[in-house]
Amino acid sequence: MAKTYWVETYGCQMNVSDSELMEGVLAADGYSQVSTPEEADVILINTCAIREHAERRVLGRVAELNRVKKRRPETLIGVCGCMAQRLGTQLIQQAQHVDMVIGPDAYRSLPQLIDQASRSAAAVVDVDLNPAENYEGLELRRKSRVSAWIPIQRGCNYRCTFCIVPHTRGNEKNRDPRTILREIGRLAQEEGITEFILLGQTVNSYRYGDCDFPGLLQAVARLPGVRRVRYTSPHPNDLTRELVEVMANEPAICPQMHLPVQSGSDEVLKRMARRYTREGYLAKVAMLRELIPNIALSTDIIVGFPGEADADFEQTLDLVSTVRYDDAFTFRYSPREGTPSTRMRDELLVPDHVAQDRLERLITLVRKIAAEKNLSEVGRTTEVLIEKRARRGMLLQGRTDTNKVVLIPGPEEWIGRYVTAVLTGTSGATFTGFPVGS
Repeated sequence: MAKTYWVETYGCQMNVSDSELMEGVLAADGYSQVSTPEEADVILINTCAIREHAERRVLGRVAELNRVKKRRPETLIGVCGCMAQRLGTQLIQQAQHVDMVIGPDAYRSLPQLIDQASRSAAAVVDVDLNPAENYEGLELRRKSRVSAWIPIQRGCNYRCTFCIVPHTRGNEKNRDPRTILREIGRLAQEEGITEFILLGQTVNSYRYGDCDFPGLLQAVARLPGVRRVRYTSPHPNDLTRELVEVMANEPAICPQMHLPVQSGSDEVLKRMARRYTREGYLAKVAMLRELIPNIALSTDIIVGFPGEADADFEQTLDLVSTVRYDDAFTFRYSPREGTPSTRMRDELLVPDHVAQDRLERLITLVRKIAAEKNLSEVGRTTEVLIEKRARRGMLLQGRTDTNKVVLIPGPEEWIGRYVTAVLTGTSGATFTGFPVGS
């Protein structure tokens, strides 16, 4: 009898990549994907633990999926990823219809865990962190034939006081550069993929033996068939001049970077244990723009962190105005059990209404700057990699080398191709464009 699965993914791009890994493991064991959870023998929910809202959303979704078990009692439901790792057996108490709780280092054993759950009256839990597990030798079931996300690193050695990642994914583990280059080379030569995004928790801290991140990035950019290279997310501390010079000198490396800042206040950065100052961060931005004048910058910012005073927040607004990001992901501080920030004194807590007001002011500023920058690009001619058909109209969706989304008219055969287009308009973060010379 054929075995079937359904995977849902919540959270960051690392989770998306992990879902591709899980699907690859299941496919190698003879499972086939179905189009709805109602058809699946196994339902896997791959989760995020960064914010409380994300966990509540997952618990709500798991409760919804319990209706599938009521109709098909033999269906197995597994919660995977960071939330599973953080809660462990507690998750069973919160969602008693869950059959499996599987942490990020247990995906290689998915078929065995599923088999165990099918024969057990109790839920199966595997949340052991494995310092040696980096999933070498396993094939991902990639969703895109245009771009490929390449995990080069798992875990994190930084200990930012707000972040749950070191607790859910363990210490930094880096892959052998030889296997990374072989994987990318095969995808470029055999599958025709031309864009590659190197993925890691603090990706530019990568080191394996004598190979550091600038060396790996340069080697990837020079592989035959590779036309675009990106990476995410770097840590400001590991952003060196050597790395930026590699970016500036290799045509395949895109002039775009997501560089999390989190706060513009030295006092808040210190309590966050970010290990850099406002001045140091701005110096890195200046270096980027000196060597790559057309670089597009995005960032992450948290407001309402314990102890953030009005003056601290104003410094964040000032930094955003100074850097003028192309985009920013903005969040209210969310306490995560097990992180040092939850042990800070109660008097440091920022009231919810204050944090929400700050978030709204920050979003308004970020959108204003992004709109101004995007408007200044209208009329520019650029190269767009067509990724897929757009959700609305008879349009295609693609991205520029600076990671701007562009909608253009054209035939479906253009998917996977590079099209020269003039940017004709913008609304929000998306551009409209028209192909020229195609």
